[in-house]
Amino acid sequence: MFIDTAEIHVRGGDGGNGCVAFRREKFVPRGGPSGGDGGHGGSVFAVADPALNTLYHLRHQKSFRAERGEHGMGSNRHGRSGGDVVVPLPLGSVVRDAETGEPIADLLAAGERVLLAKGGNGGWGNQHFATPARQAPKFAKPGLPGEERQLAIELKLLADVAIIGFPNAGKSTLISAISAAKPKIADYPFTTLVPHLGVVAGDDSRTLVVADIPGLIAGAHRGAGLGIRFLKHVERCRLLCHLVDASGSGDAENDVEVLEKELREFSPEVAARPRVLVASKIDAVSDPDRPASIARAAASRGLPFY
Repeated sequence: MFIDTAEIHVRGGDGGNGCVAFRREKFVPRGGPSGGDGGHGGSVFAVADPALNTLYHLRHQKSFRAERGEHGMGSNRHGRSGGDVVVPLPLGSVVRDAETGEPIADLLAAGERVLLAKGGNGGWGNQHFATPARQAPKFAKPGLPGEERQLAIELKLLADVAIIGFPNAGKSTLISAISAAKPKIADYPFTTLVPHLGVVAGDDSRTLVVADIPGLIAGAHRGAGLGIRFLKHVERCRLLCHLVDASGSGDAENDVEVLEKELREFSPEVAARPRVLVASKIDAVSDPDRPASIARAAASRGLPFY
């Protein structure tokens, strides 16, 4: 199941309390304080995991809490610090504070590690509070609570090429032909309900990641059809492959303009991304003028046409 949004609660571990203790050795008559410090609380981190491509693993696990630090002990023994907790996230994950919207992380590199919630510092033992005038302090400093916050996570797929087009334009057929991806293919609109990623192997041992974006329609930038939920996935792609059904009927130039307009309305930056226009289903053309119409639409916009 493809899930591209999630909300989780994270909390750093509390710091351990400082200890109140005194030396009691037989031959140390003026013993003095010997309370150790509390250990620091563990922290919660997000780590970019290239093996993940969805937030499905967060569907049931909504809370992450790091271990608290141990309390200090006598004989100047410090408490052990709490263990950290790691939340694995797919590349392209954007993490924000759910209450303020403040951006916290944008994971773009494999292994990238970002602090989500810091653990509290351990408290000081009473040995720190001894002075010439107060040689036997009977108090210590408590540990500080760990940081706590509610986080909203949004996944924006990272791919080299995004295949976009109207429903049933042949996007899934194309990605299944050039890669090992096996999306559902059928002769009706909106067959693809979630994005699919495929890896294309080149002749020079380099690879290309291609994303099959669910069909877009007029008004997609306002949420029509599958709408803006999946338009966001083209933001991280370096090249847009606009697929146009050559076997259809009607004004092909208008079909091209509708999708171009949706890209401009969604994001001028995305609309300025390098694009190519590709005619699909060329073996099933019913209107011989339609491929030429698609070619004219590409030429008028200065787009490469295939």
